[in-house]
Amino acid sequence: MTLLDDRKVVAEDPPASMRGRVAELDRMRGRLADGPGARATEAQHARGKLTVHERLEILLDPGSFTEIEGFRRHRATGFGMEQRRPYGDGVVTGWGTIDGRRVFVYAHDFRVFGGSLGEAHAQKIHKVMDLAYAARAPLISLNDGAGARIQEGVTGLAGYGGIFQRTVRASGVIPQISVMLGPCAGGASYAPALTDVVFMVRETSQMFITGPDVVEAVTGERISQDGLGGADVHATRSGVATFVHDDETSCLEDVRYLVSLLPASNLESPPVAPTLDPPDRRCEALLDIVPAEAGRPYDMREVVGEIVDDGEFLEFSERWAANVICALARIDGHVVGVIANQPMSMAGVLDIHASEKAARFVQMCDAFNIPLVTFVDVPGFLPGTDQEHGGVIRHGAKLLHAYCAATVPRIQMIVRKAYGGAYIVMDSRSIGADLSFAWPTNEIAVMGADAAANVIFRKEIAAAAEPETTRAKLIDEYRAELMHPYYAVERGLVDDVIDPRDTRRVLAGALATLRGKQAVLPHRKHANPPA
Repeated sequence: MTLLDDRKVVAEDPPASMRGRVAELDRMRGRLADGPGARATEAQHARGKLTVHERLEILLDPGSFTEIEGFRRHRATGFGMEQRRPYGDGVVTGWGTIDGRRVFVYAHDFRVFGGSLGEAHAQKIHKVMDLAYAARAPLISLNDGAGARIQEGVTGLAGYGGIFQRTVRASGVIPQISVMLGPCAGGASYAPALTDVVFMVRETSQMFITGPDVVEAVTGERISQDGLGGADVHATRSGVATFVHDDETSCLEDVRYLVSLLPASNLESPPVAPTLDPPDRRCEALLDIVPAEAGRPYDMREVVGEIVDDGEFLEFSERWAANVICALARIDGHVVGVIANQPMSMAGVLDIHASEKAARFVQMCDAFNIPLVTFVDVPGFLPGTDQEHGGVIRHGAKLLHAYCAATVPRIQMIVRKAYGGAYIVMDSRSIGADLSFAWPTNEIAVMGADAAANVIFRKEIAAAAEPETTRAKLIDEYRAELMHPYYAVERGLVDDVIDPRDTRRVLAGALATLRGKQAVLPHRKHANPPA
């Protein structure tokens, strides 16, 4: 080195300039975006799947994504791992915005080690989960991985443990959304199952604890991956999938829509959206949609669509437990959670699956400050040995517990029949609903008039000269005495009987009145709800 003066030293072999270092950084970032190469990308596309960066471009606002730990690499040795140390280690982590609102994301890159989870991979996910929790912002996972990385042994399993622990810690604090875009096998399936919402894509995403090969080896049953744990299976039979789509683009667009309906955390209310739909709009169509006869079916979705802003709502688990509707919508621009019996499916009766579905939804809405509106048209709980032996008491109690524990504004709207214990469970005044309204078609009773007359007047009917005539007369008497539309309102169990056409106006006013509701909770670690 040569000293020129007391302020500057010039090396005979000068190091690379700052411009050169920045150019090198740009090249490395370009390689990160490209992934392992064109061949791997072509293989991903051949499977009908987008690459991780293509997915992020659809999910997030343009140019909003900031990646962290993009240059992270694993430290594993053995089985040739020391020769394969790609940057990123098969997962992309960071944050961006959806409609200008901050969200955190981790997304598996199936092109790198099949998106499998090793030590470095897991630590990247732990980091972004901790950031989301600390920042109180939603966390979205784009899942497309082959499970724990076998070459790294138990460290992969420990990595999943860290994910599970953080997911539970953040439960009810920030919205957690899982998007299944590829395989998810073994213990890895529990991570999405612990989150608030699960999206799946037909034909490309699967979830199962034991794969088809293990099932065949143990039971002799042959079944495909889709048949075992495909999107439609989880949408109709297991209830694991909340939403199912035919392609990744529509799936990710619906994720964006869901985020627009949720608050950033439990410390906020959901975002309010301006609407041109007047809150006092009369709903004339309701007079024709709902038949006055208690036994005639109709589509409760039409009722909900007529009442909420612009007829738009996002239905959860539409194809599982279809006898109850759970949806997010807006009334006068404010988000509400809608729970409604569906007379088009099993006459709207409550059963094991419907109770589970509605309970889970009520808990989610309560956790994120979303008021509850319950539309009631329920003939009771489904009878039968399958239901009783399957634990309908225990599962029905889950819905009862969820409503009783909810502290958000709660409004009950009795559309038609409301019989027995199912009436109580569907957020009646007696379990804490703030307000209860009913249409003039309401029938609130222990059971239907026919069944009640058979029990109460059994001897009179049997002794009558014309049993059927006597039975019909006694049914009419029972209905007139105990099941007329004003019986419950006379006893203070319903606040008002309203014109169905005024339902939107009444709900908008009631929700505005209850918006400042404050609840005082007992001091305890947590409740012990039915399992």
